[in-house]
Amino acid sequence: MKRLIGIISLAALLGGCAAPLTTREKGTLAGGALGAGAGAIIGSQIHHHAGAGALIGGALGALGGGLVGDQMEGQNQRQSAQDSEIEQNRRDLERQRREMEDLRRDRYGSDDRDRYYDRDSNRRYDDRRYDRDSDRYGDRDRDY
Repeated sequence: MKRLIGIISLAALLGGCAAPLTTREKGTLAGGALGAGAGAIIGSQIHHHAGAGALIGGALGALGGGLVGDQMEGQNQRQSAQDSEIEQNRRDLERQRREMEDLRRDRYGSDDRDRYYDRDSNRRYDDRRYDRDSDRYGDRDRDY
């Protein structure tokens, strides 16, 4: 009977660890292991009670490791949320850029775009009347 309970307990323990560990859980395990090791060494050197030192050190180490792991997991979640927001903004900008190109294409026509739109200065001009040397249109007196 004891053997059956031991096998069921072992299966439940191993089955619970089947999923990947979170950062919080990894921190708790690492802190507990380091705390238990340090507590056992300190307990055996000072009072000759390695077991009691390991229990106390393990509990304190697990608590500290869990807190550190929780902070790291929160930081990862904030970073992930920020990355997804940046990606969404990038997609919106690209969509707006395509819409602007479509509007320009519809307004100026795909064949006449090079004639009426100066890509270098992002300025529309009519090459029949535009005087590039004086940066003005023909005989008009308006400033552009």
